[in-house]
Amino acid sequence: MKSKRKVSLTIDESLYTDIEKAAKTLKMAKSQLAQQAFRLWLKEETDALMAKGYEEMAEEDNAFADLTFQAQREIL
Repeated sequence: MKSKRKVSLTIDESLYTDIEKAAKTLKMAKSQLAQQAFRLWLKEETDALMAKGYEEMAEEDNAFADLTFQAQREIL
């Protein structure tokens, strides 16, 4: 069994109301809903950082390809 930790959060009243409504509608505990929300947020942030990293790598690869292409043209 996974161990659990208790967390205390301070949130806006309107957000709390929305969370209570969602938990009731979905018939799940607020803590379970919060866990899903945190997991989703972490996944989206990780995906966004990875996408940014891949874009930066692509720019570096293009710059290197341009540099080597120019050097090759000078040699030939």
